[in-house]
Amino acid sequence: MLFNSMAFMLFFPLVFSIYWLMPHHTRWFLLLCASYYFYMSWKPAYIVLILFTTFISYAAARLIEREPLRKKQRWILITALVLCIGILFFYKYFNFFSITLSTLASLFLIPVHPVTVKLLLPVGISFYTFQTLSYVIDVYRGTVKAERHFGIYAAFISFFPQLVAGPIERTGNLLPQIKARHTFDANRGICGAKMMLWGYFKKMVIADLLAGIVDAVFANLCGYSGFALVLAVFFFSLQIYCDFSGYSDIAIGTARLLDIDLMINFKSPYFSSSIKEFWSRWHISLSTWFRDYVYIPMGGNRCSKLRQSVNLLTTFLVSGLWHGASWTFVLWGGVHGAAQIAERFLSRPIALLHQKKAGRAACTVFVFLFCCFAWVFFRAASFSDACYILTHSIQGIRQPLLYLSQGLAQLNLTALKLIYLFGLITILVVYDYLNKDRDIITEVIGKHAWLEWIVYLILGLLVVFFSQKGIAAEFVYFQF
Repeated sequence: MLFNSMAFMLFFPLVFSIYWLMPHHTRWFLLLCASYYFYMSWKPAYIVLILFTTFISYAAARLIEREPLRKKQRWILITALVLCIGILFFYKYFNFFSITLSTLASLFLIPVHPVTVKLLLPVGISFYTFQTLSYVIDVYRGTVKAERHFGIYAAFISFFPQLVAGPIERTGNLLPQIKARHTFDANRGICGAKMMLWGYFKKMVIADLLAGIVDAVFANLCGYSGFALVLAVFFFSLQIYCDFSGYSDIAIGTARLLDIDLMINFKSPYFSSSIKEFWSRWHISLSTWFRDYVYIPMGGNRCSKLRQSVNLLTTFLVSGLWHGASWTFVLWGGVHGAAQIAERFLSRPIALLHQKKAGRAACTVFVFLFCCFAWVFFRAASFSDACYILTHSIQGIRQPLLYLSQGLAQLNLTALKLIYLFGLITILVVYDYLNKDRDIITEVIGKHAWLEWIVYLILGLLVVFFSQKGIAAEFVYFQF
């Protein structure tokens, strides 16, 4: 079920109403049933995978807590990790590794026919698998207690607002809220509805509009060159941000209407003045997950600079692979990892630049351009496609006016459409800039209720009248 579908528009008000009418001690059951129905509306049979990883992680945590010997605890943990990651590997990475091994064998003149399976990638499998893994690891570390009630634990793993695209919640934040007693707060409910509206605006008005342009270009790269390719990459950078942060906003707002707080997943990432800062603002739940469960266990910063660099690069390569079973994703992760390593060695000149407003602004522009460059590998279907974009983007640039006009003509962007596009982008940029380190709506506009309602009325009208009509478009991160 998609947040931007009519089915959800009927589903959530019903769940919301029943949730607040039910007694406190039975609400976990409603959340569990609603979450499983939410997931099964996509493909019913794949609910077995969530049930399997939920049961394995639940049982492993209970066994770890009962077992006094640390060595046996470690083996229980390893078994749970192998089983849960094994499911993820089979559905998402089996074909990728089989083909890769076959290709490597052919380099040594060893004929190996790759074994592949035709399976539909389960929506959100990477997200809920990582949530189960962090739970078992936290119980093993002793930072949280194992949950005794299987139903409540299952509701925590499958909580529908964040089930298929995050945020990847930690046990210490979400599980206690599933169990806690909640009383409806109108102000929190209104706040949640406003977050949902911003999310719908980002997704249905901006992201889906840009997706039409981006998808057309990447489906037929040879038909485009020069400025058209530059604009397609720029639009994709905004599309994926609006699409994914829009989903997160809707998820957070939906949960808040149920008096449950999910972690903030995006904080104006394109206004970062370093790659490190970008990753502290982009997909925060995933970047902190890799920090806590991959980077730090490998040694983190508690080792030599060379080892730190290896740890950092490895973490980003794995992060890239998490996003998709393709070497282009691995390369995308490696590019970001290498950039952070470079920043560490250039920390002094970068710090000097940050001391001046002009220098910080220049760094911010550079970081955004770097991210656009890296997104090429993320979006391209293959390495050769990425190379085509990078090599043909400057074609004709020696004649600037012709370069720009031909690019706009190839994308069929009229003056009116450009004004409309950049008007929407301006709204996004201004909001993100003002909201970078504070809640501008609450702090400034919120002091004048009439002004705040005008802002949200305008957003609502934009969503209703200017969203892309037709079949509800999937969110980009559903494929991960």
